[in-house]
Amino acid sequence: MKLFVIAGEASGDKLGAALMAGLKTLVPAVTFEGIGGPLMEAEGLHSRFPMEELSVMGLMEVLPKYRHLKRRIAETAAGVIEAAPDALITIDSPDFCLRVACAARAARPSLRTIHYVAPSVWAWRPGRAAKMAEVIDHVLALLPFEPPYMQAAGMTCDFVGHPVVAEPRASAAEAAEFRETHMIGEDQPLVLCLPGSRRGEVKRLGPRFDEALMRLRDREPGLRVVLPTVRGVAPMVREMTARWPHPPIVVEEPADKRAAFAAADLALAASGTVSLELAASRTPMVVAYDANFLTWHIIWRLLRVDTVTLVNLVSETRAVPEFLGPDCRPGPIAAMLSRLLESDVARADQIAAMELTMARLGEGGEAPGLRAARSVLGAIAGEGRG
Repeated sequence: MKLFVIAGEASGDKLGAALMAGLKTLVPAVTFEGIGGPLMEAEGLHSRFPMEELSVMGLMEVLPKYRHLKRRIAETAAGVIEAAPDALITIDSPDFCLRVACAARAARPSLRTIHYVAPSVWAWRPGRAAKMAEVIDHVLALLPFEPPYMQAAGMTCDFVGHPVVAEPRASAAEAAEFRETHMIGEDQPLVLCLPGSRRGEVKRLGPRFDEALMRLRDREPGLRVVLPTVRGVAPMVREMTARWPHPPIVVEEPADKRAAFAAADLALAASGTVSLELAASRTPMVVAYDANFLTWHIIWRLLRVDTVTLVNLVSETRAVPEFLGPDCRPGPIAAMLSRLLESDVARADQIAAMELTMARLGEGGEAPGLRAARSVLGAIAGEGRG
């Protein structure tokens, strides 16, 4: 069996790697072509070009790279057609992936297409599901309430669980070792700074997060900050944070990141999948996000929900505080971080929401990567469970 797999950013690379591992368990002879990051490469994928080229988000961020991305879409679609795989599996990054699927499908109408990560039509732009159904046969959903939206649009869809529930977590001993290695005392507050995995996000949010943490440090003089990052933006992060008045500890290796999550008392995070990683480690958080002025106002006008944080949505609570768009300001963010450090009740409310979220996402069940692999094989065999 040959599969063409495409991921366009760090979260998709993680999903793709877990799916590939599951597929290799069920079909040892499976081979992969496509585009991915270091985790997918570790599972046997030779990426046709660096995945980081696709890690752009927002109208104003994409426009300068439009011609290059258009070229990459054409190249990738041609690669799919040449490879003649049993299925094309696209992972998130719909602006790129669905255009590739459309071009490949036009040349090979019988091509089986599978998309991993349902579009958040419950949040905004409900018409995206119908548009996606024009080129996608089957969807792998991360959230338990998503399949009905996909099925209504004409695709088959399985809820396969979220990979975060199966990811390794650091032990208490590893957390203690992390603090000891970085000379962080047991009584010193440790805060994670997570401004995103895309260059644009880090550039926009990094200085604001730094200012919020400086204000928090005024109230908590012993505060230490750790900034976990990913390969694609690590050099930029290190250069940027070296100029901060109090540079954070920057960690890039997955084991160090897991240990930092377990050791931290609190996190300041950009909106996204990272909120689920923090929930898995039961680390209380404040979520903040902003985008280019035009991009933000377009999104804000289209939003159909009152929260963008996945922990809030899955748990059906509003336990995680958010500072979005014009509200993404250092002063209020710092005040909320301080409140979370001081309030046992607020922390307990968040942890209860995290427990519920993880249970609903499949914690304790079969690994999502394996569930996703079974769903892929069923879809290829024409057994999609719509």
